Amino acid sequence: MKLKVITILLGASGAIAACGPAPTPQQQAARQHEIACLSGTLGGALIGGVIGNQFGGGSGRDILTAGGAVAGGAAGQRYAC
Repeated sequence: MKLKVITILLGASGAIAACGPAPTPQQQAARQHEIACLSGTLGGALIGGVIGNQFGGGSGRDILTAGGAVAGGAAGQRYAC
């Protein structure tokens, strides 16, 4: 019974949210830019971390992984934004 009530409430709230005003083209462009920046930063961090993990051993590997993630994130943000 509770599951049915929760499902109905979530469906109703989604339907009400869908009835809101449509975003303007400027808002859509700004949102796409934010998504591109975020994905570039996360992608760069992931790739940099993977590359940094290939070097060193023990705690040195952890340091190089973190350093690669930071450097990759910065490079990805610079490229995407």
